[in-house]
Amino acid sequence: MDECLPLKNTGLRGVDIASSKICDVQGKQGKLIYRGFLVEDLAKNATFEEVCFLLLYERLPQKEELEEFQQSLKQKREVPESLYSFLKILPHDMNPMDVLQAAVPLLGSNDKTLDLEPNLENALHSAENLIAGIATIVAAWDRIRNNKDVVYPDNDLSHAANFLYMLKGEKPDPETTRFFDAGLVLHAEHSFNASTFTARQVASTKAHMYAALSAALGSLSGALHGGANVRVMKMLKEINSPDKIDDYIQKTLESGGLIMGLGHAVYQTDDPRAIVLAPMSKRMGEIAGQPQWYELSRELEVKAKKAFMDKKQRQIYCNVDFYSASLFHAMGIATDLFTPLFAISRTSGWAAHVIEEQFAMAAPKPSLYRPGADYVGEYCGPDECVWTDMENR
Repeated sequence: MDECLPLKNTGLRGVDIASSKICDVQGKQGKLIYRGFLVEDLAKNATFEEVCFLLLYERLPQKEELEEFQQSLKQKREVPESLYSFLKILPHDMNPMDVLQAAVPLLGSNDKTLDLEPNLENALHSAENLIAGIATIVAAWDRIRNNKDVVYPDNDLSHAANFLYMLKGEKPDPETTRFFDAGLVLHAEHSFNASTFTARQVASTKAHMYAALSAALGSLSGALHGGANVRVMKMLKEINSPDKIDDYIQKTLESGGLIMGLGHAVYQTDDPRAIVLAPMSKRMGEIAGQPQWYELSRELEVKAKKAFMDKKQRQIYCNVDFYSASLFHAMGIATDLFTPLFAISRTSGWAAHVIEEQFAMAAPKPSLYRPGADYVGEYCGPDECVWTDMENR
């Protein structure tokens, strides 16, 4: 191989591949914007259902529109009995993300609009079906794998409250519901991250919504994407005590390892979502009688930031995973469900991107995503390799 041959292994970072009206991530300013609205304003003032409407329909709903949208989601919460039967035959030790990715096509098998001509109206129907159905699947799987009866949806409850009810079998208190709802809002969209790019790439082939989101789920399942908050919680449990923080940081930095939840590919300041999540984690820990996880996170954040500055002469910042881990843990949610929770929320953003890719983009764009690559493989000489029979190799 020519040692001077330049490589372009950039992971597409810094490469704009399409135009979008859905989301803007301003890394230097620490701003995350959904269709013009700062995410912290939405987390403070909007319900998850309002944000779903905003992402799908490009504006906030009027009162009557929101009520109609909420009712439509409620009608789609119940999944086919065949899907429950499918979940019951799976090994109970399967990873929840693998289960969810396998179940989404079955959810699509009940969507009769897939037999019709693709259009915006049918895509919106599929989006609602996925937003409602994925939450039901995650809750049902957790109960099935723990040998508990499935809890069917309660249509008197909001999306956030109903999920917690289906998961635990009891209705959540208003404060927990509000924190969980805000958590869904904060995870709903984040521009062209790995899973969203995956969804749009699949959508560019004219595959239907369920195929695109099933692929996105596979991308989200990776430890460097949706699985990061799982690793944050494992890290906190490994440290376990404030007096072990300094030693953990030192060993991690010396070995070239990562302190999970710190650092981001885009933000050059603290992630605005982390700023919202931190006080919720603190309060939820107090409610649950488990303040130690927030306190450990906070001390780790302060000391790790200082250590990075002292040893690497650079700053490092919190991302969304750093405090979402302790927040969800204080809610009594199993650690391996953290990534499925991400999916429950991000389904709304993925669906909006699929719709934009297939139906809503006015500007000219490629009909199919097809990036190139620099071939750096071996040649046998100045020309192509010459075939050699087996006995002469």
